[in-house]
Amino acid sequence: MANSYTIPTEKILDRLRFENPWWETSALREEMKLLPKRLYFKRFFKLLTNTSVKRAIIVVGPRRVGKTVMMHQAIELLIAEKKTPRKIFYIGIDNPVYITLSLEDLLNHCIQASGIENADDCFIFFDEIQYLRDWERHLKIIADSYPKTKFIVSGSAAAALQAKSAESGAGRFTEFVLPPLTFQEFLHLQNLTHLLKPSEVIYANQRLPFFSAIDIKQLNRLFFEYINYGGYPEVIFAEAIRGNMSKFIRNDIIDKVLLRDLPALYGIKDVQELYRFFAHLAYHSGKEFSPEKLSRDSGLDKTMLKRYLEYLESAFLIKVLHKVDVKAGSFKRITAYKIYLTNPSLRTALFSPVSQADDESGNMVETAIIAQWMHRDNLNLRYARWKQGRSEGEVDLINLDSLQQKPIWAVEIKWSNRYVERPWELKSVLEFCKQNTLTSAVVTTIDKENHKMEKDIHLSFIPASVYSYVVGSHTLKEKEE
Repeated sequence: MANSYTIPTEKILDRLRFENPWWETSALREEMKLLPKRLYFKRFFKLLTNTSVKRAIIVVGPRRVGKTVMMHQAIELLIAEKKTPRKIFYIGIDNPVYITLSLEDLLNHCIQASGIENADDCFIFFDEIQYLRDWERHLKIIADSYPKTKFIVSGSAAAALQAKSAESGAGRFTEFVLPPLTFQEFLHLQNLTHLLKPSEVIYANQRLPFFSAIDIKQLNRLFFEYINYGGYPEVIFAEAIRGNMSKFIRNDIIDKVLLRDLPALYGIKDVQELYRFFAHLAYHSGKEFSPEKLSRDSGLDKTMLKRYLEYLESAFLIKVLHKVDVKAGSFKRITAYKIYLTNPSLRTALFSPVSQADDESGNMVETAIIAQWMHRDNLNLRYARWKQGRSEGEVDLINLDSLQQKPIWAVEIKWSNRYVERPWELKSVLEFCKQNTLTSAVVTTIDKENHKMEKDIHLSFIPASVYSYVVGSHTLKEKEE
């Protein structure tokens, strides 16, 4: 008896031909050709065309940051470099027509639909692969079967993909993370990087390459535009989307993740409860939570609370930052943590835009700066908070050496110019540096740039918008080296 779910082969072949128009015309559809390339594209294409490394590429990142577009831009460049168009396959796994097929089935159908003899020397793109059961085992098999072929897969659920690729793809899979737009990319895509000029900053007794604002008022205006609207490439170029951010992000990103992706991947039953929990976290992005208070406020028991936090992190919606004490020591028991949106514009979509003068501006500036650091490799980010007798304090962001667990640097994120003239009031960061033999720290401001010595600590005062740009720029440069 035939399986009632079986799709006729000819329908599958028709869909594959539709998704791969370059088999006939050697060109992409116009809507894919008009979109600009992200700054991450160069690194992605270099990895894709590196034939000396026999590994499949796993592209992970949140919804709507450009994974599918980047794949199609890579296809266009491969064709421009005279690769055989019929040996380039693109398959959108989340299409219902493929629901009963394995990767090997899809590969065989592509061979048939394209008219080539076999899958040797091909470039094969599987998009949104997390919806295919046992994808990691099948990918390993076909990658071993076709060592001359490059396999590229993408997905929007980080933990699900990364855990499975680590388990099954040791030595065979290479991960590539595509984050939401950085502030640097936000300016780059609009040809606005001329608002900054190269400069230097003295930090830890070294002169380091940096940037300075040419017009800080204009840069700050754009920084808050980025905070409110800037995480997604489409929003920049579509006035209609920007005018209705809540509909775009809520329907196209949040709803699909919370109501479709997470329930499908993790078996979540009460999606409305998860939605309310996420909205609560989004509204308070940048705040410190204790598990006990968060459990009371949300009505979730601690086990479910932990699961929901893991789910939301796996979908690139939040980042949980853990606490250390004044000497950078970790706590034996988790008593508190800070929770940030991975993309500050998620808050705008759920609630309303934030202006520079709003009470929430400080937390959203902090969220934006943390977001610039989230996709840097080999970081061990924490925040410090302590209370010892009469002494208490907090430092917003530190990076620990992973081996020695000692602080490498510290940043105090402020949306204020007050401390440029009153550096002695920065008692927490000064005490933290003293306790951990750090000779310098960064303090962000609204629009003031300066350097001061206070209690033998070199404080670099940098506008928050400039600092955000620099972090994104250095991250990209580090990844390209």
